[in-house]
Amino acid sequence: MPVASFEEINARIGSEIGVSDWILVDQQAIDTFADVTGDHQFIHVDPEAAAKSPFGGTVAHGFLTLSLLSQMAAGLMLIPPTVKMGVNYGLDKVRFIAPVRSGKRVRGRFTLVSAEEKRPGQWQFVHHVTVEIEGEDKPALIADWIGMIFA
Repeated sequence: MPVASFEEINARIGSEIGVSDWILVDQQAIDTFADVTGDHQFIHVDPEAAAKSPFGGTVAHGFLTLSLLSQMAAGLMLIPPTVKMGVNYGLDKVRFIAPVRSGKRVRGRFTLVSAEEKRPGQWQFVHHVTVEIEGEDKPALIADWIGMIFA
């Protein structure tokens, strides 16, 4: 993660901090996620049955796409040099806009919405995230992601 001072981080509020690399969401990833979560709905794991659905084939779980945020953010989110740890605090306004079809690639676009010191050495960062699907107009999801940094 890029290191930046609190002053530099505050100066970036309201601006895009970066766009991740593309991540392939293939059937193996979908099947593995289904096994881990126990969600084996046919639209995710049965290509033959899913082909007859409005999606025309298997699609990733929305929560699989959401779970990729950590991987997408790894090289983008700004952290202060004194950081001891960071934790997920939650998400607001999560919306699954378009399905991610098996074999598609996705990437995250991150905008820093706020950076607020809640207690001495404890900062809350909010990032607006749009997960784009390669070659498609609609994003897979949008969300406001809240993280806590302890510095």
